[in-house]
Amino acid sequence: MGNFEPKENGECKVGTGEWGLGTGKDEGNGETRGQGDKETRRITQQSTLPIPKTQLLLYLVPIIGFFPSLWTLYRGQGSREQLAVSRLSITLALTWLLTYLLLATGAATSDFFPLRLFILNSFLTSGYFLVSVWLIVRLMQGKSGRLPGFSTLAERVFGKYLS
Repeated sequence: MGNFEPKENGECKVGTGEWGLGTGKDEGNGETRGQGDKETRRITQQSTLPIPKTQLLLYLVPIIGFFPSLWTLYRGQGSREQLAVSRLSITLALTWLLTYLLLATGAATSDFFPLRLFILNSFLTSGYFLVSVWLIVRLMQGKSGRLPGFSTLAERVFGKYLS
């Protein structure tokens, strides 16, 4: 187990399996860590800040994204884009849920159309998931996360009550 034991003086030798406290210096140019060129500092500063794009992607995750979207609209804090994507996510989720429940109820009570309604229900669910994935991909590409019919509906309904 000699490879896992620290050296007494705190030195760290790369590739020997020995470890220690190290000196805090980079091996190549002698600068201390975190004080490299401006590009390194800029990347470090960006990685510590929360990325709103990640939040937007979270809002569009099917079913799960409904809850952070609702919380964002409830608080009323966030950028205009965050609020718009939250409204769209909630509108999509509630439309899917309402239609799903109506089709499932119709299939359970109907004697003539149950199989057709269950198939329609599965198409509806697949469409909801595909639209959500499509919106996630569009946001990752830097494009707009709007749907022509649903975004305006979300603005009218939820813009009035939750923003």
